[in-house]
Amino acid sequence: MIHSMTGFASHSRDLGPVTLYLELRSVNSRYLDLGFRIVEDLRQAEPQLRELIGARLKRGKVECRLNLQHNDAAPRELSLNHGLLAQLGRAQRNVREHLPEAAALSVNDVLRWPGMLDDDGLRYEQMQAGLLELAREALDELVASRSREGAKLAEVVRERVSRMRGLVSRAEPLVPAQVSDYQERLAGRLREAVATMDEERIRQEVAVFAQRVDVAEELARLATHLDEVERILGAGGIAGKRLDFLMQELNREANTLGSKSFSADLTSIAVELKLYIEQMREQVQNIE
Repeated sequence: MIHSMTGFASHSRDLGPVTLYLELRSVNSRYLDLGFRIVEDLRQAEPQLRELIGARLKRGKVECRLNLQHNDAAPRELSLNHGLLAQLGRAQRNVREHLPEAAALSVNDVLRWPGMLDDDGLRYEQMQAGLLELAREALDELVASRSREGAKLAEVVRERVSRMRGLVSRAEPLVPAQVSDYQERLAGRLREAVATMDEERIRQEVAVFAQRVDVAEELARLATHLDEVERILGAGGIAGKRLDFLMQELNREANTLGSKSFSADLTSIAVELKLYIEQMREQVQNIE
């Protein structure tokens, strides 16, 4: 199945004292580009989230937002880490023995000391399992969203391929008439060149004829590239870069067809082909 790089998912999980909220957004990008906005209490989750997302997605700019909300209405009870407090007191006394003029720690200094305060809320280890399950659910939803969008993109590309096949079919019968018309023009020019014995002009006219006489090769390559586009769409998987390369090849053949054509009908077909190729390229840019 073809996947788009555009998608969205939002999930939450109630863990009792807290509710976790996870939001995933993705847009197109050349590679997998992950960005995280995580509340400080859950910052430890980033490596695991990065691993989970990387295992499911291969391309796209993905933004992950993780937050939590405390559900209890009553204020949480704060408690001091008495062991750390005792260590801090002993350290202060030792310092002041050597530096008597050193300022004493304030209450604010003590309360702000890392690890000094604890509360009765959930620790990260207690939330980890629920958080990872929440992440998997959100990823499932994101992948499903990208899959639905990818199916629409593939349908648009297939429709444009069908139209291009119709143009190629219209162009093929025009080739013999173009060759015949050009041969008549060339014959007249050669008669003029022979009459004046202008050998340089004869060589130029023959060279131009060799380059422009036949566009059957370009039409055949266009058909081959269209076959390959449909094959890739049918195979599914990671297809964006291969399809983008084929858009370049199709555009090259359409350009060559237009430059070699001196028939108004063939020129019109070449212009229409380029229009459809550009429309397909816009869709392909969003395919993973």
